[in-house]
Amino acid sequence: MAVILNIEASSGACSVALSEDGEIFFERNNSEERSHATVLAPFVEEAIAYADDRGRTIEAVALSCGPGSYTSLRIASSTAKGVCYGRNLPLIALPTTAIMSVPVLFRDDIPDEALLCPMIDARRSEVYATVYDRALNAVRPTSAVIVDADSFAEILDKHPVYFFGNGAPKCKTLIQHPGAHFLDEYHSPKARWMMPLAERAWLDERFEDIAYFEPFYLKDFVATKPKKLL
Repeated sequence: MAVILNIEASSGACSVALSEDGEIFFERNNSEERSHATVLAPFVEEAIAYADDRGRTIEAVALSCGPGSYTSLRIASSTAKGVCYGRNLPLIALPTTAIMSVPVLFRDDIPDEALLCPMIDARRSEVYATVYDRALNAVRPTSAVIVDADSFAEILDKHPVYFFGNGAPKCKTLIQHPGAHFLDEYHSPKARWMMPLAERAWLDERFEDIAYFEPFYLKDFVATKPKKLL
């Protein structure tokens, strides 16, 4: 399996990890807000030097592509593109909400029929959310949702749904359906969670056109009430 440089900087936190054959062999994390411009590039340089010094050739760059903060994603995208251009590497783009779902998939206390709903905080009662099944197929595509008591009701009537991410806490008091479960420990995505998704994308040769690639900014969404999906 290829050595992949994973970059996650879609929100306030940022992280970088090197992965190969299902293992993380280098990792740096920073949780300080608004520090991407000063810490991300040094993290990436350190990761590249670490791989080079050990004779391990980086073969792709994986980027958490949003939805996320405009400034954070611009910095991360520019950094990833620079490495790809400089080293002639392919770029892998991974949805941030899918990355957020990875650690939840490995829990053994969530039933197979359950759906996962990572939420990214926005203004007031608005969140950006995706609903995935346990195979990370999008049952409901990423969209902006103004959350109220009836949000996700059609889905919740048919499946238990596990909500998590930094947008979930403000929804906890609004969504009172018995099928709604809230996980408090998964707020910020991390580069290490990108590893299984990046490796699958590498095997499937799902690469971006670097010249035209743009991240998925929060501002690109229009908030809507949820539609009936199932």
